[in-house]
Amino acid sequence: MNLPLQLCQQIQARCERSVLRLQFNRAEQKNALSQAMYQSLADALQWAQNAPEVKVVCLSGSGDSFTAGNDLADFLAAPELTEDHPARQFMRAVLALQKPLVAEVNGPAVGIGTTLLLHCDLVYACEDAFFQLPFVKLGLCPEFAASVLLAERIGAARAREMLLLGEPVSASDAHRFGLINAVYSDERLSGEVDWVCQELVKRPAEALAVTKNLLRAASQVDLEAVIAAELAEFSKCLAGPECRAALASFMSSKKG
Repeated sequence: MNLPLQLCQQIQARCERSVLRLQFNRAEQKNALSQAMYQSLADALQWAQNAPEVKVVCLSGSGDSFTAGNDLADFLAAPELTEDHPARQFMRAVLALQKPLVAEVNGPAVGIGTTLLLHCDLVYACEDAFFQLPFVKLGLCPEFAASVLLAERIGAARAREMLLLGEPVSASDAHRFGLINAVYSDERLSGEVDWVCQELVKRPAEALAVTKNLLRAASQVDLEAVIAAELAEFSKCLAGPECRAALASFMSSKKG
């Protein structure tokens, strides 16, 4: 079924067999997330939360990438991450979602492409996927509560290595660390994720929601407060000289 929403062209959405599938559809930019995409994702998740026909939400990317993270040029144009900023709306919508959130990581997951996974209930990746948090390299700091949740998920030593060095982590290592649930070949990934989603559809919805809330509460972390603190620092970094210099160098290397 088609969603009763007006979404930007870079977000493809369809609801089939009680699963809302949201796909980042900007393959030529490695699915880098713009403000318009964040707004569409937030709107779709808010709709899904209240739509009885949706039992599960599944995220994926188009082409050979999950997402390259934020469209930094877009963010530099508006570095102030206010309460109504589309990225913050998206983060709140993810936190508010009471239904299972599944990620099909079909390629590289960079920046928020990885931090987002810390809020997903189940994460599956292809063999060629990698996970990278290059915030410090770009003169930035972590977001989406990664400064707390990553260490909870994979341990403090590995979290510090991912955040401070910003080097990519392979799918096999991410699985070994406990960042993701399983790794499949490109040919098997979609079928395995579809099976998982349909199994979740069969489960009692209220029991799923209660279990999800209990698992989230077990961390005893005020995620909204952590996210707000991170984004305040992220905004400062984004407008600062280190980030500007790092991004100028990054953009120059891409053109070269």
